[in-house]
Amino acid sequence: MIHKDIAEIRQRYAKKVLLEEDAAASPFVQFEIWWKEAIEAALDEVNAMTLATASIDGVPSARIVLLKDFSENGFMFFTNYESFKARQLDENPRACLVFFWKELERQVRITGLVERTSTTDSDEYFNMRPEESRIGAITSPQSRIIESRKWIDERFEKNRHLLEGKQFPRPDYWGGYIVRPVIMEFWQGRLSRLHDRLQYTLQDNNDWKRERLAP
Repeated sequence: MIHKDIAEIRQRYAKKVLLEEDAAASPFVQFEIWWKEAIEAALDEVNAMTLATASIDGVPSARIVLLKDFSENGFMFFTNYESFKARQLDENPRACLVFFWKELERQVRITGLVERTSTTDSDEYFNMRPEESRIGAITSPQSRIIESRKWIDERFEKNRHLLEGKQFPRPDYWGGYIVRPVIMEFWQGRLSRLHDRLQYTLQDNNDWKRERLAP
């Protein structure tokens, strides 16, 4: 039985269009255009993105992470290298990222190959983080089963007492990943659910092929 109160939830999309003549030839340029517009719109958590991974036997997993940098080299985020997502990426170094900017009625989907960032990039970002976040990274055995909230709070307070106000290095088990795209899709909501979808696919010669997808 379908719940009518859920099934009838819908949004009317009609703010913008995405046509080939207006889209950039490069998906990175197109992302930069949309990113700037999202920043100018002052969206909350504009850098929040769904990260989907899968184990070597194809079991999927998804969660929200934060984009920390992007360029034509790819899209960067940071995490604990012993976390569940990191273990999946070690087994199967492929991932999909999804940005959903609902206020602009836009979505960007990025599928690509994943590798760890350089230690230099990981050190640089770790040292940019607020002190409590750095202490938190050292404190948490991310994704592991722990006995209680009290256990993690006490561990954090102990580390804060030892490290507060001091310089301390990035732990080896914490660092960055970069997703290097092979497919990027830009989705713009339209009326009657006939949305605009432009897909860019990386070719063997490193050029990008742009195609329109049916909504």
